[in-house]
Amino acid sequence: MQRKIGIITPVKHIEGLYELIESKGLVVFHTPDLKLERAPDLFRTSKVNTIICNPNKQTFVLNKESLGGSSIKTILTCSTGLSHIDMKYCEENEIEVLSLTTDMGVINQLPSTAELAFILMGNLLRKIPQATKHTIKTGNWNYEPFIGRQIKGLKVGIVGYGRLGKMMRKFCDGFEADVKFYDPYVSYINTPDGMQLNSLEEMFAWADVVSLHVHLNEETERMIDSKLLNIPQKQFYLVNTSRGGIVCEPSVVEALLSGKLTGYATDVIISEEGSGNGSIVQKTNCIHDGIIITPHIGGMTYEGQEFAYKAAVNKL
Repeated sequence: MQRKIGIITPVKHIEGLYELIESKGLVVFHTPDLKLERAPDLFRTSKVNTIICNPNKQTFVLNKESLGGSSIKTILTCSTGLSHIDMKYCEENEIEVLSLTTDMGVINQLPSTAELAFILMGNLLRKIPQATKHTIKTGNWNYEPFIGRQIKGLKVGIVGYGRLGKMMRKFCDGFEADVKFYDPYVSYINTPDGMQLNSLEEMFAWADVVSLHVHLNEETERMIDSKLLNIPQKQFYLVNTSRGGIVCEPSVVEALLSGKLTGYATDVIISEEGSGNGSIVQKTNCIHDGIIITPHIGGMTYEGQEFAYKAAVNKL
């Protein structure tokens, strides 16, 4: 049976990728801005059996509502995360899901998201967005409101010590930060003494910055809550390049407004699969200058996308 492909993520900016996809089957449509209200009809009437996607631009979940009645048998996502796909529905309906989740040989060559986490941390600590906005808007030249923190000697806690967590540690080590991590699923045998912490409570009591590097699942959903956010008794920053659902967003906003949390930098929000307009963090950004939000650009580098997307497409 000929593979009939529908593409719902931007690919034409990546040199040679569209041509590679065409070599795998018949491309029926390339609709990177597809919305939920149009998706079910397009999937059914086009008779595509393969979807190529990526969570960054996708504003709806591939589930019964969007896929029901279609001929789709394969979903290829050029990502490690799978929160934009209803995996239970796919399993029940014999829809194959291909991803980069377990392709360590590929994803170990992709530091882009960890790089962004480190950059976001630096922007928080040095108040770069606020300083830039102030200088341009007022024309003043005054450093005093923007005295920040240096990374050398800073206590950086990493939640999740997998591929990206280890990369984040490497970047922090290069700036001589004091780094510790928490991950109940990682063996500590080959890590330096004292680097691992035994609980999130211990980490939040110790760290100046906590950076999140975990997958979203039942165990990690809303893991960062008001109980944890009320532990620190000093300037404290939180960085999230994982998924919006890892944190309890109302609790983050409450901690920011009360002064318990000094700054929150996030590349992800809870309502991404719905345009993002419902995020309380996004709304609070208008009234609190301690928030930095980027639109899920963690893996969005030309080099990273080319390497990852081509590796993914070659699974077809």
